[in-house]
Amino acid sequence: MIKITLPDNSVREYESGVTGLQIAQSISSRLAKDVLAVSVNGEVWDLNRPIDQDSAIKLYTWDDREGKETFWHSSAHLMAEAIEFFYPGTKFGIGPTVDTGFYYDVDLPEGKQLTEKDLAQIEKKMIELARQKHQIVRSSITKAEALEMFTDKNDELKQELISELEDGTITLYNQGNFTDLCRGPHLPNTSYIKAVKLTSIAGAYWRGDEKNKMLTRVYGVTFPKQKLQDEYLVLLEEAKKRDHRKIGKEMELFTFSQKVGQGLPLWLPKGTQLRLQLEDFLKKVQRKFGYQQVMTPHIGDVELYKTSGHFQKYGADSFQTIKTPAEGEEYMLKPMNCPHHCEIFASKPHSYKDLPIRFAEFGTVYRYEQSGELHGLTRVRGFTQDDAHLFCRPDQLKDEFKKVIDIVFIIFNSLGLENYTAQISLRDPNNPDKYIGSAENWDKAEAAIIEACAEKGLETVTELGEAAFYGPKLDFMVKDALGRSWQLGTIQVDYNLPERFDLEYIGADDKRHRPIMIHRAPFGSMERFVAVLIEHTAGKFPLWLTPDQVVVLPISEKYNDYAQKVSDFLNNSDIRSLIDDRNEKIGRKIRDNELKRIPYLLIVGEKEAETGTISVRKQGEGDKGSMSMEEFAQFLNDEVKEQLSAFYN
Repeated sequence: MIKITLPDNSVREYESGVTGLQIAQSISSRLAKDVLAVSVNGEVWDLNRPIDQDSAIKLYTWDDREGKETFWHSSAHLMAEAIEFFYPGTKFGIGPTVDTGFYYDVDLPEGKQLTEKDLAQIEKKMIELARQKHQIVRSSITKAEALEMFTDKNDELKQELISELEDGTITLYNQGNFTDLCRGPHLPNTSYIKAVKLTSIAGAYWRGDEKNKMLTRVYGVTFPKQKLQDEYLVLLEEAKKRDHRKIGKEMELFTFSQKVGQGLPLWLPKGTQLRLQLEDFLKKVQRKFGYQQVMTPHIGDVELYKTSGHFQKYGADSFQTIKTPAEGEEYMLKPMNCPHHCEIFASKPHSYKDLPIRFAEFGTVYRYEQSGELHGLTRVRGFTQDDAHLFCRPDQLKDEFKKVIDIVFIIFNSLGLENYTAQISLRDPNNPDKYIGSAENWDKAEAAIIEACAEKGLETVTELGEAAFYGPKLDFMVKDALGRSWQLGTIQVDYNLPERFDLEYIGADDKRHRPIMIHRAPFGSMERFVAVLIEHTAGKFPLWLTPDQVVVLPISEKYNDYAQKVSDFLNNSDIRSLIDDRNEKIGRKIRDNELKRIPYLLIVGEKEAETGTISVRKQGEGDKGSMSMEEFAQFLNDEVKEQLSAFYN
């Protein structure tokens, strides 16, 4: 008999060799029907894999990330089996899960090509195979056997992967007529998969290296119920309407130029206005919390990033170093702001009375992303972080951390981002080589975050292995209007960079002490935050943020002068206003400007010019009646103040 500890810490005894599915059946038939995977001592396993020692387990359903990943991992294999049916001789690269399903990179036989119109028949075949209820069977295999197997299949992609694996750790999974090299976990059989949608095809270099062969990447998503897929497809259509690239073009916010370079956005005047509004708002909040603005260069000596550890960890993913005419002198495009801020702190001596010191910068950084990974504003090569670094004493750490949480809440409340999860991201205890610094400092940093969140009454989830390489962090995972989750704000505790840069202050005991560093970026990056905000609001930003708050629409050119008078008055009242004086009918002007998502449309004609009034129309609500210019300005400014009440309070 073995002892199985459940998540509520209750303990049950089972015969050795019991499976996760059998444990679920012993708890309830409903759970057994819904369960998809099981974690055994922190590792996710197949439901049919025998457990032969005392273990702590957790059962996962579709509602859990681990459950979905297991479901989609098996679906990737099912898709590969269907592709192999239609294209015998296909070579298979990797088929991982992603946030919204899965993909598989495949190398089709010479002369064969997969197009969007071919996806329907592959979907149909996947459903046919799923209904055959093929068992998905795990087996161990030696390295020599694995190499022989995939050599016989003439699949050099798998051979390359196998060559890098350690003998004794290699497993295969088989279902029906398809066998694949895989660690798992997988579903018990294919019948769990009830609905299939293959969403797109793209090109992808093998292993992400542009020097390698271009493969075909097929994306898909599957569901345990048809109803779930139907709901997903409705959301997918809505997501297309909200695509920030589409709306950004319509609203004239940003553009890209191949001549400037891939992944390097150009902010147009309206988009720049939007960004400046966000920056000005955060600067006001930061002043309230005692931050000081700093500015640092866009490049730095490579030794700076070697000192910080960024070069060793991320050098291969950064832009190549910049060589100068001087022998041996090398610079890097700035990938991070924190090393620069460490040097600012080190530029003069500090007393314990000076701390905390809070440096803030809207600093642009540069990281190399492969062209196939670039996506609008969400994945770029140059982006601006709303970065700040706080240097504090140990007795100040928790209070400073809690104040940063307050700043994040002010921003979220002012932008209507109400649906979020606070995630404590800790180190992976099984992979210490990923991180720098002593275990003692990591213990203290992790404890500080956990305690600060508890004292703020913040409900949190904990994720192992998601910490930064220099310290644990608190990430805010925000759900947008379509229920998609985005990692936006982040707060990190760091004992390591102050050591690496030998930062110090003189304590009350006249001895030298090491400060603790907090990294924080409530927006994350301006580019990604704006993209998320566009898609969350469908371009209908809060009034305080929108680039053009008001457009004045003269009924005819006779009233252009009065329209100019109205616009000038509003601009002088801190209201962003413009005039549409095109020689078009008023109905056309209204339609065009509503499509531009301008919140207020002011119509002026003979009556308004004579009485010194304006006819007010609100986006999405229609006619709001007649007002004087003074009344309207007060009305708008009151609305803005109400939206920013989280800051004013």
